[in-house]
Amino acid sequence: MALSDSSALLSRYAIGVRRAAVWVLLGSMSGVLAGLSSYVFLTVLDRVTATRVDHGWLVFLLPVAGFALGLSYHRFGGTASQGKGLIIEQIHEPSDWVPRRMAPMVLVGTWITHLFGGSAGREGTALQLSAGLTDSVARHLPISSADRRVLLQASVAGGFGAVFGVPIAGTVFALEVPTVGRMHTEALVPALCASVVGNEVVHRLGYHHRLLPHLDIIVSAQTMIRVAFAGALFGLTGAAFAGLARVIRNSLEKVVAWPPLRPALGGLAVAGLSVLFGRSYLGLSFPLATSSLGGADIAIWVFALKLLFTAVTFGSGLPGGEVTPLFVIGATLGAALGPTLGVAPGSLAALGFVAVFAGASKTPLACTIMGLELFGTASAVPIALACVFAFVASGRTGIYRTQRWSEHLTA
Repeated sequence: MALSDSSALLSRYAIGVRRAAVWVLLGSMSGVLAGLSSYVFLTVLDRVTATRVDHGWLVFLLPVAGFALGLSYHRFGGTASQGKGLIIEQIHEPSDWVPRRMAPMVLVGTWITHLFGGSAGREGTALQLSAGLTDSVARHLPISSADRRVLLQASVAGGFGAVFGVPIAGTVFALEVPTVGRMHTEALVPALCASVVGNEVVHRLGYHHRLLPHLDIIVSAQTMIRVAFAGALFGLTGAAFAGLARVIRNSLEKVVAWPPLRPALGGLAVAGLSVLFGRSYLGLSFPLATSSLGGADIAIWVFALKLLFTAVTFGSGLPGGEVTPLFVIGATLGAALGPTLGVAPGSLAALGFVAVFAGASKTPLACTIMGLELFGTASAVPIALACVFAFVASGRTGIYRTQRWSEHLTA
C-alpha cells in the first residue's frame, strides 16, 4: 500500500473516531436530560397516583380538568399539541424545532390527567420530555438537519429506556418506530448512549422500576402453536385499541367544533364509566397487570374495559401515553386466555404484556427485547413468537399517526 493510501485511510479512520466520539457525547447529553426529566416525572406521578387512589372523588373533576387542559393546548399549544406525532415527523423531515413549551405542557398535563383518573400512560410523556429538552439544546449547536434527526432519535431512545428501565429495548425502539420495516441504524451509537445513560440516571437518583417475574415457558410444538395463536389475538387487540381511539378522535372532531370541549367530554365519559365499572381502570391500572402476571383468575371482560377507558382518554385528547395501559390490556387478556389455551395464565400474561404493544406500535423487535429485559431470557422463543405474530395480525392500524411504512412493505 502506498504511503498516500495509508495516510488517506488513517485520515478517514480519525474522522470516523472523532465523529463517533461526538455522537457519544451528544447521545449521553440527551440521556442525562431524559433521565432527569423521567425521574421527576415518575416520582411525582407515583405521588399523584397515590393521591387519586386515596381520594376517589377526584375522578368527578376529570371533565373540568379536561376542559382546562384542552383550553391551554388550544390557546398556547400550537404544534406542541401534535405530541409524539410531531417528533416522529421531525425525524423523517427535520424542519421546525420542537416547541420549547412541549416539555412543560405535557409534563403538567399528564400529571393532571392521572390526578383526576384519566386512563393514560407514561411513554408519550417521557418521549416528549426528552425530545423537547434535547431539541432545545440542539438549537444552540452547529449541527445539520440530518444530524438533528439522529439526535431526535437518540432522545426517543433516552426517554423510552429511562421511563421503563429497558435500555436495550429503548435503543431498538428509537431505530424501529419511525419507519415500519426499516431500522434507522445511523442513530445506533447516540441512541444506545442516550438510553443507557437515561436509565442509569433514573436508577442513580433512586427511582427503581417494578421487578417483574421471570418467565420459563417450556418450548414444545404444541405450546408454540398456542403462543402463536395468542400472539395473533394480541395483535388484533392492539389494532382494535388504535382503531377505536381513532374513531373516537375523528368523531369528536366532526361533532365538537371547539377543541377544548373534546377532552372535557372524554373526562365526563371516563367518570361515567368509573361509576358503572369501578375505579380499577383509572390511571395506569398497574395492579391489574401485577395480578395477571401473578397468575390470578382474570375475567375476560377486564381487558376490554381497560381498552375502552384508555381509548376514550386517548381519543378525546387528554395528555399522556398509551403504552402502560397497553401493557395492562395485554397482561389481563393473556391471563384470561391462559386456561382456555392451556398455557399458564401468568406466562401468557407476560407475553401479552409486550405483544399487544408490539401490534399497536409496529415495533416487534423492540418489544421482543423488552420482554427479555423485563421477564428474562429463558423464554426468548415464545416472547419473539408472540410479538411477531402480533405485529403480523395487527395489519396497518397503529397508534403512531406519523409513522411511515418502508417501500418493500407497501409494494
